[in-house]
Amino acid sequence: MTHLTFWGGTEQVTGSCYLLETDHHRILLDCGLFQGSKETERLNAEDFPFDPATIDAVVLSHAHLDHSGRLPKLVKEGFNGDLFLTEGSYHLLELMLKDAAFLELRDTEWENKKRERAGKKLLDPLFTLEDVEALLALRKPFPYRTVIDVLPGIKLQFLDAGHILGSSIVKLELQDGDKNKTLVFSGDLGNSASPVLPDPETVKHADLLLLESTYGDRDHKALDPTLDELRVILKLAANSGGNVIIPSFAVGRTQDLLYWLGKLYREGSLPQQQVFLDSPMAINASEIYFDYKHLFNEDDPEFNRISQKGWQAWLPCLAYSETAGDSMAINRIVGGAVIIAGSGMCTGGRIRHHLKYNLWRRNAHIVFVGFQAQGTLGRRLIDGQKDLKILGSKIHVEATIHTLGGLSAHADQSQLLAWANHFEETKPRLFLVHGETSASHSLQTCFNRLGWPANLPKIGQRIEIEQ
Repeated sequence: MTHLTFWGGTEQVTGSCYLLETDHHRILLDCGLFQGSKETERLNAEDFPFDPATIDAVVLSHAHLDHSGRLPKLVKEGFNGDLFLTEGSYHLLELMLKDAAFLELRDTEWENKKRERAGKKLLDPLFTLEDVEALLALRKPFPYRTVIDVLPGIKLQFLDAGHILGSSIVKLELQDGDKNKTLVFSGDLGNSASPVLPDPETVKHADLLLLESTYGDRDHKALDPTLDELRVILKLAANSGGNVIIPSFAVGRTQDLLYWLGKLYREGSLPQQQVFLDSPMAINASEIYFDYKHLFNEDDPEFNRISQKGWQAWLPCLAYSETAGDSMAINRIVGGAVIIAGSGMCTGGRIRHHLKYNLWRRNAHIVFVGFQAQGTLGRRLIDGQKDLKILGSKIHVEATIHTLGGLSAHADQSQLLAWANHFEETKPRLFLVHGETSASHSLQTCFNRLGWPANLPKIGQRIEIEQ
């Protein structure tokens, strides 16, 4: 008997974690961080609801922290099996987890200083750099579409999800006696408007499907009007003398932004003379992208030709801001710049400094290009909150806040439905994951109208694969 238990990525976007149990083996699909409000993030410190030492292998859909961020904790608490991932995820995972370990140690030290003064019990970091190194030693990278023998009776195939470099649709073939079952986990499916990566590959057969629903309640704005809106924002900021601040995820969104800004530069629609990429991780990730440029799509021959020399050949006004000193120098620029910095939801990182120095300026423009989870600073800004406290300073928001949904790296409702429509007439059992309640419910309604029942799992829910 084979079972699947949902231990994350249910009723919310983050914390991806699914436990697959056969009569002989236990496999984990993803092991991501819970992200968002402080209450949500406290879940990361809780004990795993299973013994990590009993997990035989982990299959990772992609390197984003909401899918990978608790892997070092898993190793710290006893996991010592193989970690299967794509070639494209191999170096990105190292980059992201080492950065996460640095931030975890720094934040723990700050919190412990406050606790020590208050006479409270000190905290241990969720994981350390040593835990990350131990986890990285377990990596087993494979190219897309290769059939992998994970364990006896379990075969794995990664298909291109088109979300970020190395992102995958996970396909598991499970043999249980004389029965064969196929489990497909969509991971995060990419937006077909992505300029750098190909569209998600399709799947025709599965017995069980876990489908993401991040944007299950809406369609993105079409690409052309989205780019028109970006042109207008850039012109307004240039005319008013303000900066354009773009919170961006270091992996995926940033690279798409560099592409589009390069296109606008080449058509004469980028009036700003300075574009700063203020994120060491995003800079490193952008370079890793070019190590795997054979995975890019071929939609833009000009980009493929010019970008052989790197991002700064494609976007000549691009400047990398690597050190803390570089970042602080940008804060002295009161106008005329585009500043891209992480984190994408404004939960930490250098973006908070740039918001502190620009949100109160009437001529500044803040542009959100990605999903903002409940409880994050980015979500509060999109929802119109005017008075905030950032890095100890009270800020009254006077800047103009924009959202550009057409540049999302996630598939929207119509794209999710179209992707799922490739399954053959005998539809798999369907579970919607990775969505806030409203988004999952909306997508569920769409599937129900098609006569395809969609389930919304609860955390801790256990199902039989054979059912």
